[in-house]
Amino acid sequence: MDRRQQKTRQAVFRAFTNLLERKSYSNISVQEIIDGANIGRSTFYAHFETKDDLLKSLCEEIFHHVFSDNLKKETTHDFSACHDDIKSEITHILYHIQGSKKYIKSILSCESGYIFMEYFKEYLCKVFDNKLRMQELKIPFEYILNHIVCDFTETVRWWMKNEKYSPEDISSFFFNTNPLAFNKEFQF
Repeated sequence: MDRRQQKTRQAVFRAFTNLLERKSYSNISVQEIIDGANIGRSTFYAHFETKDDLLKSLCEEIFHHVFSDNLKKETTHDFSACHDDIKSEITHILYHIQGSKKYIKSILSCESGYIFMEYFKEYLCKVFDNKLRMQELKIPFEYILNHIVCDFTETVRWWMKNEKYSPEDISSFFFNTNPLAFNKEFQF
């Protein structure tokens, strides 16, 4: 993708997320996104087939960075020295969710929240998969992976409604209350 295309996509993402901070996803029209990005209708449709496709692309953009293998020092947190530490990885993810909470809350509260959650679960499976494969499990692998991923996504959904907690708090809540993660037969 050339620089001009990247610039256009970023303008669309910016317009879309600005709208998500003020309006619910279902009440945002493609025309409002086009107006906010200052582009033509044909330019929008050259990049995205639908508003749901735009949401999917935004999720991919967010998750590509959040779930990067290389944790880098950032302005709000630094987990760069924490290699193979699942709790640090999860806390890092939570910092990024917190930084995007205005529009993530809007996405989760609408009928298309399932799109965000499905992508979120897909990326989380990769995070937990590697840790689970190192364990001797008495319960089917697929069951435990699904359980932990669903538990974490619901933890995030709850957190979006109860914003008074820090990423470290939520990470601790998750790991201290998840019986699978702290069972002797299954520890990260």
